[in-house]
Amino acid sequence: MISMPKRYEIYLVRLDPVEGSEIGKTRPCVILSDDTRNQYLKTVVVCPITSQLRDDWRCRLRVGCAGREADVAVDQIRTVNKSRLVKRIDRLKPSGAQLLRELVVEMYGSA
Repeated sequence: MISMPKRYEIYLVRLDPVEGSEIGKTRPCVILSDDTRNQYLKTVVVCPITSQLRDDWRCRLRVGCAGREADVAVDQIRTVNKSRLVKRIDRLKPSGAQLLRELVVEMYGSA
C-alpha cells in the first residue's frame, strides 16, 4: 500500500493504457497536486519524467531523478488514480520544485 504521496515526490507510475501522443509505460512522475488534495482525493496530478533530454524544448525541465539526468515533461501533465502509483523513488530538490512551479505558471497561467 502506497502511503500518501506528497507534492514534488517522484513515483514510478503505470501510465498505460495511453492514446495518441501521450507518454506511456511505467515511468517516474513528479506529483504536482498539493498535499491536501493528495490526502482526500483518490487521484493525483503528475508530470511524467523522460530520459529523452530535449535542451531546446521550453516545456521540459531538466532535473535529477534517482541519480540520473532527466526531463520533466510539463506538456504531458495528467491526472491518475493513486492505484497507478508503484513506489516512491525520489523527491525534487527545492530548487527543482521552484523551477517546476515557475514553468507550470508560465505554460498554464496562475490560477
